[in-house]
Amino acid sequence: MAEHKGFAESDTTASAGRGRLAGKTAIVSGGATGAGGAASRLFAKEGAKVAVIDINQSAGEQVVDQIRAEGGIAEFFAADVSKRVAVEDAVGSIASHFGRIDTLFNHAGSIVVKPFLETTDDDYDWLMDVNVRSMFMVTRAVLPHMLASGGGSIVCTASISSVAATPLEVLYCATKGACAMFARAIAVEYRDRGIRCNAVNPGFIDTPHGRREIDALAKYGFDASEAALAVQQGRLCAPEEVAHAALFLASDDASFINGAHLYVDNCFTAA
Repeated sequence: MAEHKGFAESDTTASAGRGRLAGKTAIVSGGATGAGGAASRLFAKEGAKVAVIDINQSAGEQVVDQIRAEGGIAEFFAADVSKRVAVEDAVGSIASHFGRIDTLFNHAGSIVVKPFLETTDDDYDWLMDVNVRSMFMVTRAVLPHMLASGGGSIVCTASISSVAATPLEVLYCATKGACAMFARAIAVEYRDRGIRCNAVNPGFIDTPHGRREIDALAKYGFDASEAALAVQQGRLCAPEEVAHAALFLASDDASFINGAHLYVDNCFTAA
């Protein structure tokens, strides 16, 4: 597999008052680690005041400290986004603290890898809550604030699994299909009220979460090794590459892009 040499960081800083999200307040759910953490840092570099929502408090506080050390503005809000009260409390606190909400990156999510006939009701309830219900509730809590400000931009993390099925991931594929259509439906309903909503659909990502998925697939005999993935997507996707795709969709650079799915998979779904 070709070695990934790293993704160039933007030289735009929040302190300079420039950037594609300058003057905006952005929420990143699941914003503490992985592609969500990369997005939190990148959005701040591009001028946003970033609200990081995550259940992982230590990692969330760490990414906020990193942003502040680089001259950005960020706050951490601990919440289990699968719980309605926690979501509403966090979004209310964000709106009170920053005064407005302009951008939402719905990134929180997880995965279940196991044979379909071993998938339990508890697996179903948990993953639907984490991947789909959370997106529904966070968006529902945020939209009134965006509408009050005259508009906003929402990006939802779906997956190549919304269109390309993988054995042992039936439940995960179902949730990501729901996330992809959720983004389109929000876009259609709120287009004429100044809201854009798009989905970013990553392939296999080089994060601890992505590595755990690969290991879990291997446990059941499905080859998702780097050598196998080299055939389908060349290499593992860097979390920063997902973050840059989300930034593009969130920013005014994508002002006429609405209800779209942006695949960050290096031809996985095109071949």
